[in-house]
Amino acid sequence: MNRVVITGMGVVSPNGVGLEEFTDAIKSGKSGITFHQNMKDSNFSCCIGGTPTISEEKKLEYLTPLQLRGFNSSGILYGCIAGIDAWKDAGFMVDDDSKLDYDTGTIFGTGTSGVEKFREAIYKLDAGEIRRLGSTVVLQTMTSGISAYLGGMLGLGNQVTTNSSACATGTEAILLGFERIQSGKAKRMLVGSCSDDGLYIWGGFDAMKVMTYKHNDSPQEGSRPLSASASGFVPGSGAGAMVLESLESALLRNATIYAEVLGGHVNSGGQRGGGTLTAPNAEAVQHCIKEAVKNSGIEPEDIDTINGHLTATSKDSLEIENWMKALNRSGSDFPPINSLKSMVGHCLAAAGSIESVATVLQLKEQFVFPNINCEDIHPETLEFISEDKIPRQMLEKNLDIAVKASFGFGDVNACIIFKRY
Repeated sequence: MNRVVITGMGVVSPNGVGLEEFTDAIKSGKSGITFHQNMKDSNFSCCIGGTPTISEEKKLEYLTPLQLRGFNSSGILYGCIAGIDAWKDAGFMVDDDSKLDYDTGTIFGTGTSGVEKFREAIYKLDAGEIRRLGSTVVLQTMTSGISAYLGGMLGLGNQVTTNSSACATGTEAILLGFERIQSGKAKRMLVGSCSDDGLYIWGGFDAMKVMTYKHNDSPQEGSRPLSASASGFVPGSGAGAMVLESLESALLRNATIYAEVLGGHVNSGGQRGGGTLTAPNAEAVQHCIKEAVKNSGIEPEDIDTINGHLTATSKDSLEIENWMKALNRSGSDFPPINSLKSMVGHCLAAAGSIESVATVLQLKEQFVFPNINCEDIHPETLEFISEDKIPRQMLEKNLDIAVKASFGFGDVNACIIFKRY
């Protein structure tokens, strides 16, 4: 079994594009949630969300004018930026004439790809204008479009594919890449996930009444994980990416190492035992966490911090209870836990990868980022852990092992464990 380390990272988040801007934002508790007029105009109950700010000049640093002509997929754009940034951060070049690299592949997940482009194509088809569809409709709307773009830009010759497991997608992608390197089937894997933004992605959740409608006049206060006044999640979007590499390969080229991936676990609750298409099976969540700990060769007491799923819905207290039972740690013995969603909203398929980047940054720079909008911790949560385990200000703390978990629609779970290198 090969040891696997992280040698490059990239991030496109509502509160920061690029590692430097993103790190500053999460340390200071900066929110990226804003009011969206188009949501109000379309009669959404929730009119706030998180979208990355990317200029036209910034786009041209990653995609050519020809590629951008007729381009209408925010998720693929975010994924390309995060993926290329991670690639360069790991010390590699982007070269159209590079030699095909059979040792490197990508597993880059998404939920729904290019929905705006798909809508545009439908109208043209309905009008009988099939010849005006353009040559990139398929690439932008197929689920594996993001991995196809990245694989071609970087000349990747190992496995190039896209996974899709709702909100667990990003965390699952990292674990899939980790397992491929661990087993010796690849030396490096570019892993991560991305999510489109906008009305056609977020509308279904608004119709389900799981998004907050109480903070349209105060967007930055809207995302409130672990809070007694939480009233639903805020939608977000973006992408996170990592270059995973065998430790042997990383040492041979003297690469910078952010952290080591110890292991993890992926499972499903099977929509049994209280689990449904939209709610988790608590027993399966606990099983996922326990197996991740076992797979990583550590003990529950070794965990120094947890980056939870924690979406600002009624399930937050249940998640804390699941962590408590899985780790057999409670009260003041429980490790500090945080939720990036308080700053960026729920980035759906991109959530696990963006939040994993934040988790690894905590290990690299030895801090725990704050939970914002959590002045009024939910009393049910305090039945399981002590109040000081939900930091409201950044903590400078010695961290060795951090855990990240994601739980998604369909009753699917993913948990990954990182170690300071």
